[in-house]
Amino acid sequence: MTLATATERSGRKSPQGGRDEGRRRDGATWFLVLPALIPILILSVGPLVYGILLAFTDAQSGRTRSTQWIGVLNFQDLLHDTLFWDSFRIGLLWAVGVTVPQFVLALGLALLLNANLRMRWLARALAIIPWAMPEVVVGIMWRLVYNPDAGILNETIRDLGLGDGRDWLTGLATALPAVIVVGIWAGMPQTTVALLAGLQNTPHELHEAAALDGAGAWRRFRTVTWPAIRPVALAISALNFIWNFNSFALVYVLTSGGPGGRTRLPMLFAYEEAFRYGQFGYAAAMGCVMVAVISVLLAVYLVGRLGGGEDA
Repeated sequence: MTLATATERSGRKSPQGGRDEGRRRDGATWFLVLPALIPILILSVGPLVYGILLAFTDAQSGRTRSTQWIGVLNFQDLLHDTLFWDSFRIGLLWAVGVTVPQFVLALGLALLLNANLRMRWLARALAIIPWAMPEVVVGIMWRLVYNPDAGILNETIRDLGLGDGRDWLTGLATALPAVIVVGIWAGMPQTTVALLAGLQNTPHELHEAAALDGAGAWRRFRTVTWPAIRPVALAISALNFIWNFNSFALVYVLTSGGPGGRTRLPMLFAYEEAFRYGQFGYAAAMGCVMVAVISVLLAVYLVGRLGGGEDA
């Protein structure tokens, strides 16, 4: 046996040795992942599984009442619950009504903040203030703005001689639009930050080359800027739609779902069923339906992204 052959054999690992090393590496990987995985399992996966199981029972409030397994009866009742489907329709109107204007305004603000302006740093800091405020604080602040007697909005209307103002949050025709305005204002900073990050990653040389070719501002945006930020725009729009559809705190503080259920989002409806009327099983069934809808929307979004050949 030559020295080269002996060296080669000594350096070559047996298949069993390679498998053992792979198992040890996998074990070490899981050991490192466990500290992050355990809280997710306890705080997210566990409650989700418990909620799904609860949806198939008649669980109600009260310590002395026993819980019975009733199968899909809660879901059958949901199919004929017009109040739930009305809240579902309102939730879709709310989600679309907030997400679309929010994106358009955030895109314009991001383009403005990306321009070479004086005091740009201050403008960027001021633009994210609503994002730093808790939703409860935002709701209380806007309730003061909409106050029918001393709110700044009605005072401005009176000072301009446009009328006596109105009670925006209790009017049947104005409650949902008024809440949508607050949702747009509160959520616009995070969309602006995401789009601004996409704009800053766009190579400046492409804009210069397009300008030298005689392209105007709109053509440069359509051919250079938009293709560069399109993945970010699609991602943040999908996330915004999901967040807005699942909104609770902001609308609860502003209107508590009123007047007459005109702003009762699905999450508010489920909350009332569970904690006002004690129908935990029925409320869990509503939560399952909402999770299913969001999952379908996410699946359609991911299939569209992957089918378009873009990175998710």
